[in-house]
Amino acid sequence: MPLPTRNEDESRENFISRCMSSDKTKKEFPDQSQRVAVCMSQAMDGLSSIAAADFKYNVNELGYTEEITENNLYIPSEAEYEDWGEGEEEWFADAGYKYKDPQTGEVYEFARKGVYTKNGRTLIPAYSAEYQGRKVTLNKPFRTPDGPKKFAVYTKNGSGKVVIVRFGDPNMEIKKDNPKRRKSFRARHKCDTAPGPKWKARYWSCRMW
Repeated sequence: MPLPTRNEDESRENFISRCMSSDKTKKEFPDQSQRVAVCMSQAMDGLSSIAAADFKYNVNELGYTEEITENNLYIPSEAEYEDWGEGEEEWFADAGYKYKDPQTGEVYEFARKGVYTKNGRTLIPAYSAEYQGRKVTLNKPFRTPDGPKKFAVYTKNGSGKVVIVRFGDPNMEIKKDNPKRRKSFRARHKCDTAPGPKWKARYWSCRMW
């Protein structure tokens, strides 16, 4: 199976997310920093040197969005969460209401909680996470001790799907207490005029600054 390549109608940022989540990329490049470099190189293919440098700068300084997989799912401890005053909600990593028929062993999945009838039988589905305990908080950033970014946050994208946004240069100290540095950063990334939606790294980097 070849490494992912970017589709013509796919944004470069979305490609990085797909590339980072690819089983093939993860197998060949188990180190996350290596995967970032490989996916970044693929994403910049076809750009001029100036455009490539600008794109790389923004991803390195701001971050990127990933689809959630079994391999990149991280359950933060309470101490790792940061309270930035966002509207929070709980999310079960293996979300979905399920019912396992004790007679046949068949598993039925449902979009929402309720009472259903299947093959003439009454089914009351329950969260699979109630016994697996994989729960995270949406819209509440947390520190990522193993990188590759300083922070990450679980949030919903425009389709309502939960994604993980990685942001913040782990090698850069935040200088928001320095008015000139703060003003420069916010102007450079249009924080006051176009910070973008919550499922983009720009939004959270601007919140950080």
